[in-house]
Amino acid sequence: MRVRVKICGITRVEDALCAVEQGADAIGLVFYDQSPRNVSINQAIEIANRIPAFVSVVGLFVNAEPSFINEVITNAKIDLLQFHGDETPEECASYSLPFIKAIRVKSDTNLVQYAKEYSAAKGLLLDAYAEGVAGGTGHVFDWNLIPKQLAKPIILAGGLKADNVAQAIQQVMPYAVDVSGGVEASKGIKDAAKIAAFMRQVYSN
Repeated sequence: MRVRVKICGITRVEDALCAVEQGADAIGLVFYDQSPRNVSINQAIEIANRIPAFVSVVGLFVNAEPSFINEVITNAKIDLLQFHGDETPEECASYSLPFIKAIRVKSDTNLVQYAKEYSAAKGLLLDAYAEGVAGGTGHVFDWNLIPKQLAKPIILAGGLKADNVAQAIQQVMPYAVDVSGGVEASKGIKDAAKIAAFMRQVYSN
């Protein structure tokens, strides 16, 4: 099975187009004002309007007000919602778009239970746990904590880059991988060479 790729934390049109050119299946736009990769609705509209057919635009939210989420999806061409906070299954499913739920994995995380609770999700995005941080830590977590069989597609995140993504795919066999900091020149600014190198390693599997 082909592993899908999402390039997250896009803040510029040129970075989005580079991701698409290199074969990314999705780009991620962060709507979280505490993130250095946060984008405004106007930025999101500009970026999303340039994305061609068959590439998904994912909107990432962290405990956002429903009114704000609805404002984003009303104005910008968002295909999929990604919830990175403490949103309940009911809250995640209350919008007009499909969603994925991010889980910050640590030693006592029950991913089987999360898969049951978020049964309406299109996938579980597994990221590294860090105290007080919603995501984007840039750290790899112990992939051995992931059960061999989950009821939901796995989107693997957390510290991925060209140097380790091939190993991650071989060990975890995820549905998709998600990268942000691993393909950046600086926070929120992507590096075209790093994106290309990352995609080469994904395709090498």
